[in-house]
This record gives sequence, C-alpha cells and structure tokens, in this order.
Amino acid sequence: MSQNLPDPTRPPASILNPGGGTEQEVGPVLQSILISANRKIAIIDGQAVKLNAKFGDQTLIRMTESEVVLRRGKQLQTLSLHPDLRKKPSQGSAKLK
Repeated sequence: MSQNLPDPTRPPASILNPGGGTEQEVGPVLQSILISANRKIAIIDGQAVKLNAKFGDQTLIRMTESEVVLRRGKQLQTLSLHPDLRKKPSQGSAKLK
C-alpha cells in the first residue's frame, strides 16, 4: 500500500499562497544564502545574485545569514529565509545558578 507523502523540497504554503485563498501574486522568494570569505551570493527565485548585483530592476545591497535587502531607487525590500518566524523580545534575563 503506497502512502501519499508531502514533497519535503516544496516551499511552505505561506510562500506559495500567503492569503490562504486563491493564488495571489507573490514577490521574490529568498531560497538560499551562501557566504564565504571570497563571495556572498543569494539564491532568489532560482537565480544566483551576488552582493551589489542586480536582480531584475533591484540591487542586492545587504546580506546576512538569514536575510537580504534589495533596493529599487529609495524603496527597500527585505527577504527572509524564514518569513514565518518572528523575533520576540525576551522577558528579561534569567540568571543561571
């Protein structure tokens, strides 16, 4: 008997269909970030984009281990590897004994 298992390489539903309803137009998707001593490359919509290079009509201006920033004129767009994760402020520092 065969099982119907989900594809583990398929992007999360929130990226494919963020509204949950019918298909909507989705902006660029950050798929991977490669940082080494010699190069910095982001994979955006399947395209390798170097730091300070063009992605369509935008320029990749900043890159960290988890997100990149694209600029079009004065407009900035931040793409995250984990768009569903949100940072929460800590509730104070707990001291370990």
